[in-house]
Amino acid sequence: MILKQMLEYSKFLIKEAVKPGDKVIDATCGNGYDTLFLAEIVGPEGKVYGFDIQKNAIIATKALLDQHKITNVELIEDSHEKAHKYIDHALSAVVFNLGYLPKGDHNITTQPSSTIMAIHNILPYLKKHGLVVITIYHGHMNGKAEKMALQNYCQMLEQKKFSVLEYKFINQQNDAPFIIAIEKLS
Repeated sequence: MILKQMLEYSKFLIKEAVKPGDKVIDATCGNGYDTLFLAEIVGPEGKVYGFDIQKNAIIATKALLDQHKITNVELIEDSHEKAHKYIDHALSAVVFNLGYLPKGDHNITTQPSSTIMAIHNILPYLKKHGLVVITIYHGHMNGKAEKMALQNYCQMLEQKKFSVLEYKFINQQNDAPFIIAIEKLS
């Protein structure tokens, strides 16, 4: 297939923005697969900050990183809306996978207010041409609210400072996941 599925397209975008030695954030560690992907791209000279509010997500991510002998990641059990408090340098990319932890408690989901606050707080730290890549899973009640809030927020970002892309398949089910990507222009 020429058109990339959501996770594949997310990784494609990240590879375009991130180079070895860069600093990046995985705003929603989940089971650690994006954290591992980011750690491999930035290499041993780079740094990944991984956030999750759930201890079991941090534990799963740490186990995956240990299995691959990855040491350039700092795991932080805290909300992504506080990520800016842990960094003091420019970022090349920030990745969000919204919704709930796969195989976890489906009642614990990302929230529109904290996700928007996280993006708002992180945007000033992005390098020129840095990316925020958000995969939105909206097949649950809170996901629908988060989808609408994020679309509204992103549409209001100043066009001279940011380019915002929405990538989705329009002939699939109405609640199929999609991506919003934000590129900092200046």
